[in-house]
Amino acid sequence: MRKGKEEEEERIEDMMKMDYELPALKMLIAHLRPARPISHTTADGTPAPAMALGNLRFQRAWLQGMIVRELEGERVALDDGSGVIELFLTKQALRPWKLGTYVFVVGQYMIDNGLPLIKAHKIIDISTSPDREAMWNLEVIEAHHLFYASRIGKVLV
Repeated sequence: MRKGKEEEEERIEDMMKMDYELPALKMLIAHLRPARPISHTTADGTPAPAMALGNLRFQRAWLQGMIVRELEGERVALDDGSGVIELFLTKQALRPWKLGTYVFVVGQYMIDNGLPLIKAHKIIDISTSPDREAMWNLEVIEAHHLFYASRIGKVLV
């Protein structure tokens, strides 16, 4: 069984090489639905697949939500109130996560076998933070109005 997990992690690792010059977008899961895969080249000329919303290129998404389901392998489902997405937990993020835990997640957004997936690089339990959901929604709205709307071509929130 361990070999299968290692092969899956290697397959997902090979899907995307990181370009840290691209922004990590503050998003709701529903905002990611219209994103499409594009070709991208890093500053050093290395091909690195990316995603696009309008003419806004990105690889990483910054999400917050509640862990609602344990899935097969190193995967859990995250619900932010706008949708549910699967998180693949990398070695840095891997630990037993309790259902109902409210977390902050940063990771690569990709389409894996036709389904959206976040390859979580960082996941932090913020369940004890007061007003976390309300503050997150305000942060996402502010980011969209200040930075994303003009590049996406519409306001998503």
